[in-house]
Amino acid sequence: MEEKYYRLGCDIGGTFTDFVLLDDKTGEIKTGKCLTTPRDPSDAVEQGIRTLEAVTPGFVPKLHELIHGTTLVINAIIERKGARTALITTKGFRDVLEIGREMRYAPYDIFAEFPRPLIPRKYRFEVDERVRSDGTVIKPLDPDEARRIVRTLPGLGIESVAVCLLNSFENPAHELMLLEIIEKEAPGIPVSISYHVLPQIKEYERTSTTATNAYVKPLTGRYLSKLAGRLDSIGFKGKLFIMLSSGGVTSVETAAEFPVRIIESGPTAAVIAGQYYGKHFNISEMFCFDMGGTTAKSCLIQKGVAGVVPTFEVGRVQRFMKGSGLTIQVPVVDLMEIGAGGGSIAKVSRMGTLQVGPESSGADPGPLCYGRGGTDPCVTDADLLLGYLDENYFLGGEMRLDREAARRGVMERIAKPLGVTYEQAIWGIHDLINETMAGAAKTHIAEKGGNPKIVTIAAFGGAGPVHAYGLVRKLGAPRLLVPPNAGVGSALGFFTAPRAFDLLRSHKVSLTKARFEEIEQIFAALEEEAARTLKKESGGESIRFERSLDMRFVGQGAETDVPISNGPFSKIERAEIRRRFDEVYEKLYGRTYPDSEVEFINFKVRASLPEKLLQLPKLEKKKGQTLEDAIRGKRDAYSPIAKDFIPYTVYDRYKLFPDAAFRGPAIIEEKESTLIVGEDALVRTDEFGFLWVDLKEA
Repeated sequence: MEEKYYRLGCDIGGTFTDFVLLDDKTGEIKTGKCLTTPRDPSDAVEQGIRTLEAVTPGFVPKLHELIHGTTLVINAIIERKGARTALITTKGFRDVLEIGREMRYAPYDIFAEFPRPLIPRKYRFEVDERVRSDGTVIKPLDPDEARRIVRTLPGLGIESVAVCLLNSFENPAHELMLLEIIEKEAPGIPVSISYHVLPQIKEYERTSTTATNAYVKPLTGRYLSKLAGRLDSIGFKGKLFIMLSSGGVTSVETAAEFPVRIIESGPTAAVIAGQYYGKHFNISEMFCFDMGGTTAKSCLIQKGVAGVVPTFEVGRVQRFMKGSGLTIQVPVVDLMEIGAGGGSIAKVSRMGTLQVGPESSGADPGPLCYGRGGTDPCVTDADLLLGYLDENYFLGGEMRLDREAARRGVMERIAKPLGVTYEQAIWGIHDLINETMAGAAKTHIAEKGGNPKIVTIAAFGGAGPVHAYGLVRKLGAPRLLVPPNAGVGSALGFFTAPRAFDLLRSHKVSLTKARFEEIEQIFAALEEEAARTLKKESGGESIRFERSLDMRFVGQGAETDVPISNGPFSKIERAEIRRRFDEVYEKLYGRTYPDSEVEFINFKVRASLPEKLLQLPKLEKKKGQTLEDAIRGKRDAYSPIAKDFIPYTVYDRYKLFPDAAFRGPAIIEEKESTLIVGEDALVRTDEFGFLWVDLKEA
């Protein structure tokens, strides 16, 4: 049997699909990038692998695993391209998807729109059953009524079914009965029951999450099956893993069963890479900044850990307005995402001012300089015209950019209508998108209790290093870190992600009345279920469990996450649980209330397998190698300090060596990204090839 020692990371973004090939024997890394194929993303996957095969012949049969991140699920929700889905719920709860939390996200906007439910009212059905909040049955489910409803589904063209009954997280008997009836009466139709997807308190969130899972389940299943088939046809015999929104990776089977858990699959990977680098270099506060072609994603990583939140929104009507989207209750890395990328479109607003984003030209047609039929000037066009990009070395020379088309577009669409000079127009586009990102970053950092004046900014993505210097100056941060292969940083992050799965069960009970033996049974059942999910991937490795609680003061609406030890819950003292809750609560809110009673809401388990560590390859300095060898020449580019075009020294990143140091203004080029630094910055290369940029002002 052929030895397998390669791992491949593949990240499908809105504009580009990134590839990183890792040789576990030598630590050598090879990268690739190609335009995303929106109609069938697996086309780009195959194309990228074949391109990599040209530089590493015969690596596919030696691939141990392929780790994949995709925007397929979130795009299907935003574009409403999922399956025709039915919802079966308790009598009286047919409209919970529209009622939601009964809150207006914009209280003073009488024209405020709300997202259309993924399941129209005509496909939502009620069964006359009822379970109390403690799990006792008030009204049993009538199997004959359930069968009558289920038999109508095929005739309506239903492709997937969501089942969400009241209080089923305490007693799932009726949901399990419905699952059995659907599988018997309508075989072949995928089913998602809330007890499997999200056995958690809060009716709207549970129904919305289960409905979303059902909506994208057939599409995800087809895509993953097709992808596995295409990989098999080109000789891949290893394991295929999918990135989870929570920062772990899981098997194809689990991702196909719970596609709602891979909604933020792609954006999460760069954060996991940033988390790894933060621990590696012992950076206490790192702001991970990943700017691609369509969006910019960022996350504050504190003490080497990226926060995970239990809920997020997708498909917002007002993209950056909280409350205007569909609520999804699954663990997700605490990302901030804004519509700022290389493809963000620049235009004159109705107010007669410059506006950049959030609309994007995507991969097709893309910015004007791509020469693929684009009509609107974009951020990449401005970056090219500012001298920051080399039209002959984009993607390492694989894609030539059309400078003249970009210049014409900016003049006709921006400079002339606004009555400004050409230089003002192109700098305005670049600077405005930086200002947008800096404003959002300051808010995100402040919300997490961080300080932008002390964070290290880590830049990823094709456009990240181009804009990172401008972002650092606007935030007043002292230092910028740009890892090797930053342009494909997300794909690199897959190798540092643990194989993990999170499970949760709701059971509301006060601390004083709780029976700890019962709680230990809940944790044991969760761990058993998580172990079953990970067993196929373990290969005999031991599974590690982490337990935590969602607790709150009695009468509160929001919970606090309290980590606990993994020993038997029945051996923990009540006073110790209370002490831990007060400690976490006081850290978050500045004070606690020792005399107020607290209660348990959710019991949570994360199961994970041992991490496969990424060995960072070290740079070697060749005999007689000097900084002059890395200089490609000079290029005029715009300086915000001089407010004019000045000569920048252009460096070949692949020819830099450990402890190489130089001052800006400089342009450091590699295949997938370009780093721009101004004249107030000092650049140093470390032993692993990371670029550390220190700003004099800081």
